[in-house]
Amino acid sequence: MIDSDTIVIDHVHIRLAGIDAPELDQPYGKVSKWALVKMTKGQYVTANVVPEMSFDRVVARCFLPDGRDLAAEMVKQGLALDWPVFSKGAYKTFEPEGVRKKLWKTACRQPK
Repeated sequence: MIDSDTIVIDHVHIRLAGIDAPELDQPYGKVSKWALVKMTKGQYVTANVVPEMSFDRVVARCFLPDGRDLAAEMVKQGLALDWPVFSKGAYKTFEPEGVRKKLWKTACRQPK
């Protein structure tokens, strides 16, 4: 686990497609990272690669064995934001009320 929107599978850095989460040095960054660690620890994660790269990282939609989308789960928990430029709004409906204000530093970043 690198941060709250990048995981490592078989030594490959994989960025979760369609969301943006706080960096570790931003408010909620460490909380967000550890929530993702807890959700994935000991789980077999399936990565469906999408045809874009982000800072030399593969971008993928990642799923837990029970079918849950990791990106959707992070957004539902208020620890990541929908990134409509890349998601086409797929995760917007999962954003809790007020999360954009809570994660304001994430919300004002430019695409990575």
